[in-house]
Amino acid sequence: MIEALRIVVITADLSINDPEDTHAIAKVERSRSLRIGLLEGGFNLVASLPADVFLTERLAQLQPDMIILDAESDARDALEHVVLATRDARRPIVMFTNDNDTNHARAAVAAGVSAYIVAGLSAERINPILNVAMARFQHEQALRQELDQARTELNELTTAMKERKVIDKAKSLLMARQQLTEEVAYARLRKTAMDKNLKIAEVAQRMLDVADLLG
Repeated sequence: MIEALRIVVITADLSINDPEDTHAIAKVERSRSLRIGLLEGGFNLVASLPADVFLTERLAQLQPDMIILDAESDARDALEHVVLATRDARRPIVMFTNDNDTNHARAAVAAGVSAYIVAGLSAERINPILNVAMARFQHEQALRQELDQARTELNELTTAMKERKVIDKAKSLLMARQQLTEEVAYARLRKTAMDKNLKIAEVAQRMLDVADLLG
């Protein structure tokens, strides 16, 4: 499965304006090592993109399976761009960085990064790292879906209980004012709902509203 992954790498400007700039040279070499590792690992490297305001649109067009953020220690802005760009279409994010600050690592994971890797860009390390990141992302997605389903079911149950309470109050009102049995009162509510193409709870609520207005 991992060989078929479509990967987009997000990276900063890799141009070298000063041939004596050792930091820029090291950054380019690190980024090059990462790409070599991906290619040697058999991954489908579909694009290398900057972390800018157009990232969301570009990711929507490319539809990658995974995003790799090749970041320097000052990568907060780049990470924010990536997280925002994947907010509505979540994807696993793997962050390769030279920053070993544990606080930055915790912040990155809290923001949605599936794996935070400091250095270590050898090809033999990349495969297991991306496998674990994908597995973790899929596990979290499954938990998120289960939580969403539980919330939906709870909301539906809460709504049903509220509707039942309204219907029971409307039945009691009909029974008291028109001397009806519970069955007849419910049948009248149901018939009115069918005639007006409404839910029984809606008819019941309208009846209660009118009763409150008239006293």
